[in-house]
Amino acid sequence: MSVPARSKRPNPDEASDLLLLAGEEMDKENGYEKTQTKPDYGIGLLVLMLVVFWAVFKVLAPTTFGSPAKLATYMKSALIYAVGGCGLYFICVMGPFDMSVGANIVLSSIIACNASEKFGYAGLIIAPLICGTIIGLINGIVYIKLHISSLIVTCALSLIYEAFSVYATNGKNVILSADYRAFGDYPVNLILALIAYLLCAFILKYTKIGTYTYAIGSNEVVAKNMGVNVPKYKIVAFTLAGFFFGLQAILTISFGTSMTSASNLSSMSRNFTPLMGTFFGLAFKKYGHPLSLL
Repeated sequence: MSVPARSKRPNPDEASDLLLLAGEEMDKENGYEKTQTKPDYGIGLLVLMLVVFWAVFKVLAPTTFGSPAKLATYMKSALIYAVGGCGLYFICVMGPFDMSVGANIVLSSIIACNASEKFGYAGLIIAPLICGTIIGLINGIVYIKLHISSLIVTCALSLIYEAFSVYATNGKNVILSADYRAFGDYPVNLILALIAYLLCAFILKYTKIGTYTYAIGSNEVVAKNMGVNVPKYKIVAFTLAGFFFGLQAILTISFGTSMTSASNLSSMSRNFTPLMGTFFGLAFKKYGHPLSLL
């Protein structure tokens, strides 16, 4: 009768070596995952992708793409939309959306152009800030009081703002005087944009408005139970967004030098470019870097 062979017991030294190897592999995987979630890692990858794409298109079209002059022009346009994205961030963090961005910019730009004719740079700066802030305040109040989706409310109000733009221009094109176009070129546009970015960062990081903005966006019910006046701070968010859209209007009319009134929601096309920047900001906040969304 055959006796079954006994299974060989593992050597204690071999077992410890295997455990050590497994632990090292896990540490490597965890370290790689932690590295992937760091903001510096995401920013580095974005910069690398930017360089790679630039190089590819530069090779494909060496005479028409990627020259320093063209890159400077692209940056001018990007600065404008990034300022608007700062305003949208306050709203989108909480959950709502503002679809009246384009109508706000059109009306504020027209008012800025008209005010500059009478008051110079003071009118060019102050008028669109007041106009944009008032529009944001109206959006917030109507949204809170009517308890209707922010998409529906702001789309409907866009038609009203567009009607005001037609009334302000009599359906004609307004042109900013060449004497007041400093915000359309370097370095003044860059200075104004940096002021907007720093102001947005300061409000979000060092003020009660920023703290409550993130609290409402994280869990509105919990924030309300903790004593946060949710309706009030949603109105504040819309108002702040309107202020930043006023800043964007200054850059828009100065860079484009003219503005045409809008109707039938034709201003809606101006909504989505700053919104993309806002989504990147939200991704950085939630995931550490936006590539995690992919």
